[in-house]
Amino acid sequence: MHDRPTAIELLEAVRRFLESDVVPALEGPKKFHARVAANVMSILAREWQLEEGQLAAEWASASALLGESAPLPGESAPLPANRDEARAGLRRMTEALCERIREGEADAGPWRAAVLRHLRLVVRQKLEVASPGMLE
Repeated sequence: MHDRPTAIELLEAVRRFLESDVVPALEGPKKFHARVAANVMSILAREWQLEEGQLAAEWASASALLGESAPLPGESAPLPANRDEARAGLRRMTEALCERIREGEADAGPWRAAVLRHLRLVVRQKLEVASPGMLE
């Protein structure tokens, strides 16, 4: 475990510096780019804070939806402990989901409703990281 400041605290410090000291001192494109950099710091901080929970929620939803190696029907497969493996597994599940959607399996019926619930979850998670104000 690392001491303070944490990665989140460092990102927040850089964001505050950019917003309070750099942005007001600049004009034109440089001012815009400094605002973008401050926003990137906020996005990174939110992603780090939310990623573990979001990975678990998306994994549970996707694996239950696709029936991926679940212990019992309707349950989700266990989430890999390694985040890179979890991300790779989610990419594979998303590709499988996209293929089934392209084949028309989500055009009607109860599976369509389950797919829509999963997609709402994923979009909400993305907005929580990229632009939480859009959820209000």
